[in-house]
Amino acid sequence: MSGFDFDAPSADKKILEEGLAFTPKFDDHGLVTAVVTDARDGELLMVAHMNAEAIALTLDTGIGHYYSRSRAKIWKKGESSGNLQTVKEIRVDCDQDAIWLKVEVAGHDATCHTGRRSCFYRTAQLADGKPSLEIADDHRHFDPGDVYGH
Repeated sequence: MSGFDFDAPSADKKILEEGLAFTPKFDDHGLVTAVVTDARDGELLMVAHMNAEAIALTLDTGIGHYYSRSRAKIWKKGESSGNLQTVKEIRVDCDQDAIWLKVEVAGHDATCHTGRRSCFYRTAQLADGKPSLEIADDHRHFDPGDVYGH
């Protein structure tokens, strides 16, 4: 883990919202939401979670690190696929409980483990009175079976 800890968010709303101290407001599980977009064109690539260690590693290395809730561990995005995310800018929302990362994606220029550029490749709609999904982007930049071996 990195060599620094985050201070607790200020209870003073003005300091929290207008001050310059980066004091992430972690939820009860020690996480904040991370929204990730492409630095070049603004495409929404993924939404993930970060704990203090993931934020610290991201700040230290300039590479996107996240906390995997399903695996209960830190994950360096692109470590297996080669699609590393170089962070160009980190923004924090007004009450510091969400983070926005603007990244450049290496390798195949794909973020989703399905091989697509974005994890948001389906649209939701109502069809015949039932909710359903439709594929909006079926272009795969890589074959997940070749990359991950499944």
